Amino acid sequence: MEHVFIKVADSINRERIDKVISNEQEDASRTQVQQWIKEQRVKVNGELVKANYKCSAGDEIEIEIPEPEPLEVVPEQMSLDIIYEDQDLVVVNKPRGMVVHPAPGHLKGTLVNGLMAHCGDLSGINGVLRPGIVHRIDKDTSGLLVVAKNDKAHQHLGQQMKDKTTTRKYEAIVHGVIPHNKGTVDAPIGRDVHDRQKMAVTDKNSKDAVTHFNVIERFNKFTFVECILETGRTHQIRVHMHYIDFPVAGDPKYGPKKTLDISGQALHAKTLGFVHPRTGEEMEFTSELPEDMSTLLDELRRNNA
Repeated sequence: MEHVFIKVADSINRERIDKVISNEQEDASRTQVQQWIKEQRVKVNGELVKANYKCSAGDEIEIEIPEPEPLEVVPEQMSLDIIYEDQDLVVVNKPRGMVVHPAPGHLKGTLVNGLMAHCGDLSGINGVLRPGIVHRIDKDTSGLLVVAKNDKAHQHLGQQMKDKTTTRKYEAIVHGVIPHNKGTVDAPIGRDVHDRQKMAVTDKNSKDAVTHFNVIERFNKFTFVECILETGRTHQIRVHMHYIDFPVAGDPKYGPKKTLDISGQALHAKTLGFVHPRTGEEMEFTSELPEDMSTLLDELRRNNA
């Protein structure tokens, strides 16, 4: 059983508690939160409340999150692009279109299913459905991620992510021609209040988010950029590039409908660096752009000539 505590932000006044909690807890829908309230798992300032309770600034919310119902993750034999592997961790180059971990209603065909067949076991810190997953990459983003094989490695890698000492560099094709060679987007990200399936730059129930970018190449209507994560919020690069009016090409959530011919966003996790949890060795891995992104770049260069 997990207990989560939330202090209601100063900007919130008379907002329903189920909405406040679902905005703060990224993995919880309002329906799920309402069920928790019905089961008397939610208190405000030490008292049980109903779903229509209106929160005020400074309220202290306590949530008793039940253990997830056990669901069996079935190992599946599949072709995985393993970049590196030892007794503690595995670094994988995930293809675009592959979901990282199972979820209710989507229990097969994920990277975790493949890794369970490949490794036999992964760390248990993130529960039954997300074993070994230290950080995630969106389904339609390709590239590198590290997966922990045991709890000690998971804790060590997770702390590096929290301390912002890992290296995570992405390459992307974005709409528009960025005039300056480099920049930083320092803008907090939280759940979009109008669409729970999206994230947004907002001061409401948000967390700090910082993305640095460097221009690699410019074209007539697009720019090829390197994006460096200082933090790791959900959809961070996609949200930040949309926020500064240079959305990632092919992005169905944050980009324009008229875009480049690519299945999913033109975003690739190219470089991943961290300190090995057992040896203390500094490790860094790189992966080549997927073929569809390379083809797009060649087309853009031809059209730009």
